[in-house]
Amino acid sequence: MNIDSGQAVSSAQSSLRGKKRGKWLILTALIAMSATYIWADARLLARWIPIELFRDVPEVTQLHPVVKLNKDKLIEESKKIGIPIRITSDFRSSYEQDALYRQGREEEGAIVTHSKGGESYHNYGLAIDFVLQLQKGQVSWDIEYDGNGNGKSDWMEVVAIAKNLGFSWGGDWESFPDYPHLQMDFGYSIRDLQWGWRPPENDTQNTPITGRS
Repeated sequence: MNIDSGQAVSSAQSSLRGKKRGKWLILTALIAMSATYIWADARLLARWIPIELFRDVPEVTQLHPVVKLNKDKLIEESKKIGIPIRITSDFRSSYEQDALYRQGREEEGAIVTHSKGGESYHNYGLAIDFVLQLQKGQVSWDIEYDGNGNGKSDWMEVVAIAKNLGFSWGGDWESFPDYPHLQMDFGYSIRDLQWGWRPPENDTQNTPITGRS
């Protein structure tokens, strides 16, 4: 075999090894991606199992720390642009939710919720309701009111601040819009919460999903 032939064979072998190495790299990457997907999907699938089957779930009695922090920021940021607001509801027990549900049905008053106890993000400390604070202690639910005189709806300015903080707004719901309602669900559905799953107290990931008050 002459020198040229030897170089050709060596070059062909190197090329073959390179192709095999490339295939292994691609295969390794695909396996890693698949493993990551399966792990992430398994975390979601796990929520199909009531966690109460494995351990006691502490009762929720107050706002989630991240929701409370952003509630305070919402009040502060709204005040900076001349829009004082009042939080009319935050954590609400299942007992209080049932009482609210009876309004307009078994008791006098207008229907204000379609959620029974345990069916509201309020019951898990993940929602707040707000209203515009006027002078002399009066409040307003007028979503077109422009109290700071900048030509914009005060209500929608507050909503914009809330969304920037990570809240989703009940006014975006197609059926039964709830204009005072703001929530942070962290990707947890009502069913997840009913089955005992809870967002970590230091969870800052806000992934709004369609929910109801």
